[in-house]
Order: sequence, then structure tokens, then C-alpha cells
Amino acid sequence: MENLEVPLVAAAPLVLLCLLLGAYLSAAETAITGVSRPRMHRLAQQGNRRAKLVNHLLDRKDETVSAVLLGSNVVNIFSASLSTAVLTALFGAAGVVYATVAIGIMVVIFAEVMPKTWALLRADRVALMLAPSIIVSLKILGPFARAVSWISRAFLHLLGARTDRTPDPEEHDELLRGAIELHGIDLTDADAPAEKAMLRSVLDLGDRTVSDVMVHRGSVALIDADEPTESIVTQVLAAPYTRLPLYRSQPDNIVGVVHAKDLFRAVNAAGGPATVRIADVMTPPWFIPESTILFDQLNAFQARHEHFAIVVDEYGVMLGIVTLEDIIEEIVGDIEDEHDAIKRGVIRREDGSLICQGSVPIRDLNREFGWELPEDVATTIAGLVLYEARRIPEVGQTYAFYGFRFEILKREGTRIAELRIVPPNAIQAPNV
Repeated sequence: MENLEVPLVAAAPLVLLCLLLGAYLSAAETAITGVSRPRMHRLAQQGNRRAKLVNHLLDRKDETVSAVLLGSNVVNIFSASLSTAVLTALFGAAGVVYATVAIGIMVVIFAEVMPKTWALLRADRVALMLAPSIIVSLKILGPFARAVSWISRAFLHLLGARTDRTPDPEEHDELLRGAIELHGIDLTDADAPAEKAMLRSVLDLGDRTVSDVMVHRGSVALIDADEPTESIVTQVLAAPYTRLPLYRSQPDNIVGVVHAKDLFRAVNAAGGPATVRIADVMTPPWFIPESTILFDQLNAFQARHEHFAIVVDEYGVMLGIVTLEDIIEEIVGDIEDEHDAIKRGVIRREDGSLICQGSVPIRDLNREFGWELPEDVATTIAGLVLYEARRIPEVGQTYAFYGFRFEILKREGTRIAELRIVPPNAIQAPNV
């Protein structure tokens, strides 16, 4: 028995060393898989050398994880085999059971759960701490890991599994949106909801068209270019906008855009409007199709140094106008100035219902009140009611869909001009 105690004493340090190596490799694996790549990228830009090493490992993530897993399995198997051999020599066949229980418990607790829990809770910090040593481990185990990885990919290929690294755009988009939703999840961050709404809106610019944000032609102030200059000056002064479309013969025939400042400078230089020709003051109109993506239009505004465009359909008929402010409002919300006091068109009542102009965009209501009304079937709240009603409603009619109640209060021709919206959480006042 004394002769058998020598191998036991000699094996104990080796088993302990294997457990320590296993713990290190487990922590390294968890840290590399859980580290925040955006944060490492930012730290690397700030000159953090360890962050640069982490980014290097992330660029070779498959090989790094394979090497770490290979090393972890080797040391765990070696510790189990060594313990089994020693305990079998001491206790016979029962030694297999003793070794399995003892090494199993130690590996699970000390080489797996503890290091992985620590690395998971402090992934960035652990990755920065272990990055230099992981580089060394990768150099040692890399060739073996590449061989194992090649064999694994070959079997996966035979099974028909996808093994390429082709990026999935939808997956990246969902990843970014998920990160936005997690932003400011701490309830103490009062600015988080507004920031999240802005970040979501930036991503939505690539999914929305100018027709979603344009000012409909029914709300556009148009001026007949053939009218006397005195009349045009009067109309420009009365309008709450600085840029106004000009037409000839019919409203669809847009011939130019007049800027109030350009017109007033010309009138002032001429000493009055009598000698000013509107054709010399106006600028050529810029027509864009209704299907133009908002992100593309924003870039076009920047490239052309313009703020105003005419939206037309496939037949060239004017549908409305879109401005740089309209697109910016999609990101930051409504920008109200001294001329926008009555622009919003929404009045909230004490019972929780809203008196709303039919032209108010559904997106604005969803963003303002946290609703989830569908935005893909109509642009305005009146359009949504028409879509669901499948008819031109009469004044006084009430509809219920999506958990809301919509009462028609005013109609102008076939257009719903005003309606009352009762959201699900509003006080249901009795009809009088």
C-alpha cells in the first residue's frame, strides 16, 4: 500500500494543474464568446492594446474557440484518466466509481461552473485580462484546432449543415434592434425611451418611403405663377412656410418653387413688386417618385444642398411635398416652431380619448402615445379607418378595431376631417 501512495502523491499535483488549466480555458471560452465587440472596438480606437488583441481573437473567433475547447477537453480527460488509473490501483474496480465521482464534481464546480460564471458576469474585463495568454494558447493549440475544425466542417457538410460565414443582413438588423431595445433597460434612466425611439427611427429610414412622411397635396399651399406679383407677395406673406410651389394652368403643372427670402430681396431691390418677374425669382422644381427611400432622400438633400422636393406618382401627378424637416422629424420627433402651434391636430380629453384630425400620421400617434396601430396599410389615421371600414363613413358612425374605438366627427367631401379615438385604456364614457 505504501508503494501505491507514491503514485497518488505524484498524481495529485498533476490533477490540480489540470483543474487550473481547465478553469482558465473555460473562462477564456466564455469571455471570448460573451465579450462586447462594439466596446472592444471603441477601446481599441482609444489605444487600448489589450482590446486590439481581443479584436484579433474575435476576427479568428472560430479558431480561437476551437483551440480553447480542444485544450479544455484534453486537460479534463487527462485529469480523469490519471485519477482513474491511480484510484483503480488503490481500490480495484471500485476506483473507477470513486474517480468518476470525485473528478466529475471537481471538474464541474472548479473547472466549469465557477470560471464560466465569473467570465460571464465580467466578460469584457476577463477578455481583456486573458487576451495575451489566449494568444499564446492559440499559437500552441491552433494547428490541432484547425485540423479538428476541418474534420468537423467536413462531417457537417455531409449532413447538409451550412458552414460558411456569409453574413445575414436581417440577422444583423435584428441584432442591432435588440441592442437598442436593451438600451437603458434600467428604469432609473429617464432619457432611455426617447433615445430608443430615435435610434429605432434611424433604422426605419431604410424601410420607409417619402410617401409615408410627405405633406399631402391637399395641405400644400400652391400659388398660381401667372398671378400679379403683388398678389403672389401677399400670398407668400400669409403662408406659414418659406418655400412654396408655383403652378401654371392647373395645380399639377408645377413650374417652380419660390423662396420667401428671394422674393422679398427682389422686391426690396426693385423698390416694389410691380417690376419683379416671378420667373426670375423662382427656382426649378425637384421632382422625386413616391417610392424613394427616406434614407436615400436624406442623402440626396445633403448632396444637392436642398430642403424641398415635389413628390409625384408613376404618372407624374403631384402627390405632395417632402422637406428635410419632415425626414428629421422622423428621427427626433416633431419640431415645433411659432408656426406649428396648431399643426399637430390632436387634443387629449380628460376621459383619455383624443380628438384627432384625419390627416395626422399613424406613426406620430404610435410614437407619441406608445400605441401599436398598423402603419403598413395607411399613412394617416383617416386612411386606416377607411381601410378597415371598406366604405366612406358617415358623421356619427363608430368603428372598433385593434382594441380602439373610432367615432367620425367631421367630414369634408369624402375625406374624414376629424374623429374621436378611444384607446383601450381610456375611460369608456357612455354615449349621450
